[in-house]
Amino acid sequence: MSKSPYFSGLDDQAGPVLLEEPSHLVDSTLGTQPLSSPSRSSPHSQGSEGGERFSRKVFVGGLPPDIDEDEITVSFRRFGPLVVDWPHKAESKSYFPPKGYAFLLFQDENSVQSLIDACITDEDKLYLCVSSPTIKDKPVQIRPWRLSDADFVLDASMPLDPRKTVFVGGVPRPLKAVELAMIMDRLYGGVCYAGIDTDPELKYPKGAGRVAFSNQQSYIAAISARFVQLQHGDIDKRVEVKPYVLDDQMCDECQGQRCGGKFAPFFCANYYCEHCWATIHSRPGREFHKPLVKEGADRPRAVPFRWC
Repeated sequence: MSKSPYFSGLDDQAGPVLLEEPSHLVDSTLGTQPLSSPSRSSPHSQGSEGGERFSRKVFVGGLPPDIDEDEITVSFRRFGPLVVDWPHKAESKSYFPPKGYAFLLFQDENSVQSLIDACITDEDKLYLCVSSPTIKDKPVQIRPWRLSDADFVLDASMPLDPRKTVFVGGVPRPLKAVELAMIMDRLYGGVCYAGIDTDPELKYPKGAGRVAFSNQQSYIAAISARFVQLQHGDIDKRVEVKPYVLDDQMCDECQGQRCGGKFAPFFCANYYCEHCWATIHSRPGREFHKPLVKEGADRPRAVPFRWC
């Protein structure tokens, strides 16, 4: 599976409409991909593999409280073979979606288009009527994910610099790349690209994103804030912003001469090998710095550094 275009990768309450599924749940079971420097090609924006337009995973919210897995399957089976899923389903061993929402995992992408065609539209939202043993024809929200919404280039004239790129964690899954780009550009300026991380199998949002800036000032302003309030339509959420940590950078201090040419594992404004990190950060005022390293495949995290 190819990497994402430029960068490779809740407690909702039951009700008539669920605006977003739990953003703290990451689809880690679908695997992760190593990070590397971004390229200029974008499989999503240039047309996806096989002409696909939608993720095969579809969010359905506002389900009747007494509808079970089999009844959900029957309600949507006319669109094609599918599996019904929800967070922690296997562990809970429940037949009922606990929070009034579920995911439809279709075998074929064409089924998603058939589902969309059968929906009614109200204020740019899609609805389909579903019945349960006690409720007849209840409108539930259908929210497909369009693959082209995973990437947005705001300024194609600017080169994409991974060292001016931030990782945005906890991104609400309904948020599109264009919306993330506009929010960050309004707050900090200089945005040239935004991307939404999707899982490699179903191409559905994982709850994180990337934003690339065209200048150092905007980049520093974003990572200095540490948190940002994402406000767009029904979405209003505070999310974390961190530097985007790469795994293919040489030490900025020694250019690989003191570490046998290995890539630098530590990031703190610059990339450092272990030797140079210890040397630079033994100086007064820097001894309490914590380096960022990759967490899993793509999530940067601070780590304590023990002096030898």
